[in-house]
Amino acid sequence: MHEYPQPITQAGHIAPVPRRVRAFLGAHTLFDTVEARYVWEQPQYPQYYVPLADVDAQLLVDEEREERQPLGAVRVHGLRAGEETRPSAVRVFTEDAAPGLAGLVRFDWAAPEAWFEEDERIFVHPRSPYTRVDALRSGRTVRVELEGVTLAESSSPVLVFETGLPTRYYLDRTDVDFSRLVPSETRTACPYKGRTSAYWSVRVNGHTHEDLAWCYDFPTRQLTPIAGLVCFYSERTDTYVDGRLLPRPA
Repeated sequence: MHEYPQPITQAGHIAPVPRRVRAFLGAHTLFDTVEARYVWEQPQYPQYYVPLADVDAQLLVDEEREERQPLGAVRVHGLRAGEETRPSAVRVFTEDAAPGLAGLVRFDWAAPEAWFEEDERIFVHPRSPYTRVDALRSGRTVRVELEGVTLAESSSPVLVFETGLPTRYYLDRTDVDFSRLVPSETRTACPYKGRTSAYWSVRVNGHTHEDLAWCYDFPTRQLTPIAGLVCFYSERTDTYVDGRLLPRPA
């Protein structure tokens, strides 16, 4: 049994998006809509489906073929925006689709160069309206170890509670043993926290463990309490909270 809340939505769930959603490729606006739909292709998070009427049809290239998807039949299109092309990156749902999907368009997430909700950029996938993410300062003592070596210990961590994920423990840099950390070129992004600014591997007992810690120097404003703090993967380290060893998340 998981020790944290799991998503409550099922694949196939559809809900309205009460936000303006836009996507861009080069200097071109692919679409601009206030009529998008959240569609859960899997329980963890949704995708945006956009009305065809709100898409710039001049940028679509009909590839003249159809595919059968779990949610119904689609007509496959590519994108051409100036010098930029994205083959097979767009799927337009036909009349032979699940209820409520006919005439909606799904873009591969990587096809546009940027996505926006209202005027704020979003990353990786849409933020689920059923997911909550809280960053709370705590007085609990958190210690992170690996192979019996203490990597960090803090009595003023910030705990991040995100639906569907284990609790993350963000620690002040002054509480981290940076003599064990090796800078990495890895960078990742999160729809709720933004883009990471650093990753580190960890070297202990002659072994190097790749990309074990990260930080967000400039997180989204909702997650500003974690700015500049360091977090370790609890799946790959030993995390103690008030002296109790936590089970490693699956």
